[in-house]
Amino acid sequence: MSADVRPIAESELPDWLRTVNTGFLTATGVTDSDVAQRAKYNDLARTLGAFDSDTGRCVAAFRSFAQQLTVPGGASVPSSAISNVGVLPTHRRQGLLSRMMGGELAAAKKRGDVLSTLIAAEYPIYGRYGYGPAASISEWEIDVPNTGLDRRLAAPVDGGRIDLVDAAEVRRVGPELHERLRARTHGVVNRDARWWSLATGLEEISYRPYKEKFFAVYRTAAGEVAGLAAYGADDHWTDAKVPQNTVQVKDLVAVTPQAERALWQFLCSIDWVAKVRTGYRAPDDLVAQLLPDPRSARIVTAADFLWVRVLDAVRALRARTYAVPGILVLEVTDAAGLSDGRYRLDAGTAACERTGEPADLSLDVAELGALYLGDESAQRLAALGRVTERRPGAVALADAVFRTARRPWCPDVF
Repeated sequence: MSADVRPIAESELPDWLRTVNTGFLTATGVTDSDVAQRAKYNDLARTLGAFDSDTGRCVAAFRSFAQQLTVPGGASVPSSAISNVGVLPTHRRQGLLSRMMGGELAAAKKRGDVLSTLIAAEYPIYGRYGYGPAASISEWEIDVPNTGLDRRLAAPVDGGRIDLVDAAEVRRVGPELHERLRARTHGVVNRDARWWSLATGLEEISYRPYKEKFFAVYRTAAGEVAGLAAYGADDHWTDAKVPQNTVQVKDLVAVTPQAERALWQFLCSIDWVAKVRTGYRAPDDLVAQLLPDPRSARIVTAADFLWVRVLDAVRALRARTYAVPGILVLEVTDAAGLSDGRYRLDAGTAACERTGEPADLSLDVAELGALYLGDESAQRLAALGRVTERRPGAVALADAVFRTARRPWCPDVF
């Protein structure tokens, strides 16, 4: 079988959407509303399909969109985010994903994107395209009665306050608050208008109906919004008719430790609640240590999450800051030829340029992506045989240079 890989026409959106839905095992039908949303939000020049030459049917789907990613030090770099990737089970192992990915990465480099990002549903797939797992997530389940918190506290102890608000208020205050978080937290990506519309029920997808949420806003004593939590709850009672509900946190954004503490205290003090699921947090999140008894919070999820692919090594390495000064010459192998070469990084000034000097470290572009946000250890990668030391001490220096005091966090699936 052969297939034509190309950007889709607007008239082909229903066929493309059926392929996405089938690949993600969500639905086979496509509504007019779904098509209208995609026509409004998808950049069709970056919405690819593979079309079977015999039937004309769309058998593989792929989409990218513009994204801004915060890197260590607070800079925001342009990235090409990959989403809606799927190949029908009847057309796997025919190179369709490789063709779509190859074209997208070359186009992204030409557009001037520094990085490409994705959330990998399957671990083995994307390393061969140069992506490395760059930010992980953890989720805790809090056993509320054992936290040691005084659940009688009705307000934050710092003079601030928590208000329950509606979706319209979230759309008003949420975007600015998230941008403040993004400016201070590496790994966070921007949220566009559609994100807020879907998160607050202004729009919904047919196969994923919107579920009502509660929204809590933390304001400082001066009235400034410094935190926001979105959450839902189940309805579980014991045989003795005792409520044992679980709160599921959908989103929690806090730009100060005070706001973070106040929001977790609030969530753990809601009547009828026995457990709180935190949602996806950074692996070094403060939530457990904010509780008098940290053992009341147990990790229920720990996984890789955000994957990064370096498209322009010079601009990427110049964009972030580094923990310690030092000079490293990195020899990067990139099968696609996008970031292949030898680079001299001066971590003290964040200067980077191509060089002919002897290499200190050799690594694949996927390992550079894994190191880039500071979550991975060069020492670990060397022990795994994925980084080769060419100069004694270079691995230890790379570990000190690239690692960050706090781990990166990407709160969003895309």
